[in-house]
Amino acid sequence: MAVYVVTGGAGFIGSNIVARLVAEGQEVRVLDNFATGHRENLAEFATKIGIFEGNVSDADLLRSAFAGADYVLHQAALASVQRSVGDPVATDRANVHGTLRVLVAARDAGVKRVVYASSSSVYGDVAELPKREDMTPAPKSPYAVSKLAGEHYCAVFPAIYGLETVSLRYFNVFGPRQDPQSQYAAVIPIFISGIMAGREIKVFGDGEQSRDFTYVDNVVEANLRAAQAKGAAGRAYNVGTGERHTLNELIELLQQLIGRAARAAYGEERAGDVKHSQADIGRARADLGYEPQVSFEEGLRRTVQWFRSTEATTFFLVDR
Repeated sequence: MAVYVVTGGAGFIGSNIVARLVAEGQEVRVLDNFATGHRENLAEFATKIGIFEGNVSDADLLRSAFAGADYVLHQAALASVQRSVGDPVATDRANVHGTLRVLVAARDAGVKRVVYASSSSVYGDVAELPKREDMTPAPKSPYAVSKLAGEHYCAVFPAIYGLETVSLRYFNVFGPRQDPQSQYAAVIPIFISGIMAGREIKVFGDGEQSRDFTYVDNVVEANLRAAQAKGAAGRAYNVGTGERHTLNELIELLQQLIGRAARAAYGEERAGDVKHSQADIGRARADLGYEPQVSFEEGLRRTVQWFRSTEATTFFLVDR
């Protein structure tokens, strides 16, 4: 049994990682300030984990949470392009300074490896597809810049301090526990909840922008593999499916799965948004043994099913 700390463990991706680790019988600690993460995400296994409430900028809290830990899976972040456009300073503080604090604390605690949640947004609008890790990054938003800065910090820590790190560039993650009520919510939970409720859904642009939509279980698998893989320290890896789908395709599939017509309203494109995104996952396959296990269509089916469940109804009705 190993000791894992999941920063941002009450969030969408973090809580799915926690669920997997608990199921595998690992010792799990969650560090979260519950600003964007939700206690409901941890309710089913709250008695089986340690919870450290506070910010990743709190050196004393990090020291306590990391004591004796083997691995840190760093998911904590202000994860929104649009939020970063509105408040770049807050994004920098959480994503850049917070990541540096995590790395220093992990180094001091003798942690074996930190796995860092980066983002496909670091590529920007590079025309060539699919996106490969050896491409020159071209971030278009403060959020993307903050994630790239975190990667650079992760890259220097193995050589200078002996702390192993791996950066994972997530491509448009979706699945259960993703909240559609946040003003910075991702497109899939917004579309699912909107179509189910008969509300109008807003599409920024013509709907032909495409994404490598990645079901959350694939991301969880990538994190666990990245924590253990030999020869991966100091490197960055794409985590996606290697495919891409347009928003119009997404809407069509959701109409079929939900059994209800969508009321879509098309508008202007948003500042900072990328037109097309698709991952080359060859490096992750070779080094991490990563292979997406859940397809886009199957992931959508599972996500729609979860939104229809009692669990989802209870979650979204909780007074926060």
